[in-house]
Amino acid sequence: MSQWLRRPPSRRRLILMGVAVALCLIVFAFERLYGWPSWMTVNGRMPRVPRPL
Repeated sequence: MSQWLRRPPSRRRLILMGVAVALCLIVFAFERLYGWPSWMTVNGRMPRVPRPL
């Protein structure tokens, strides 16, 4: 924070960070309202491959 006080970011960078945070909040809210999509769920576990000796 002290770096921001000494040399504040440009208006463009602040807008970019705001858009990124807003996008993350939108994705989080969508996931909380509608749940995890089934196409992103893994079907079972991957089989374990034995390690060579």
